[in-house]
Amino acid sequence: MDLRLLFFSILSLPTALFTQPLDLSRLEHLKIRNVGPANMSGRITSIDVSLSDPKLIFVGAASGGVWRSTDGGTAWEPVFDNQPTQNIGSVRIQPDNPEVIWVGTGEGNPRNSMNLGQGIFKSLDGGANWRNM
Repeated sequence: MDLRLLFFSILSLPTALFTQPLDLSRLEHLKIRNVGPANMSGRITSIDVSLSDPKLIFVGAASGGVWRSTDGGTAWEPVFDNQPTQNIGSVRIQPDNPEVIWVGTGEGNPRNSMNLGQGIFKSLDGGANWRNM
């Protein structure tokens, strides 16, 4: 017997004996969808989670805008697409009111390009509308 085959067999034995079975029925209705911020480099610059609702998450991307998840990160929706910049440096959910979201634009860690911002933005309705402060 080839020593490589024997070595592979010995290493694979614990995996074969002790792994849990995968229930593929849980995936049968899964549809391909956009799940969040991912552009050229997919760099996330800021994440904040609501203290009163841990399933509410806001994420800022280096040059991909602001994204919101209301289900703990399973699905994402863009909430900053209509603003004059998509370069995000900071996102903050106001602790006493999760409907108030603050966004600092301009990325603080530029790489191959300058990702300038346009100041601080504020939403009073959970990211539906924004005002440049």
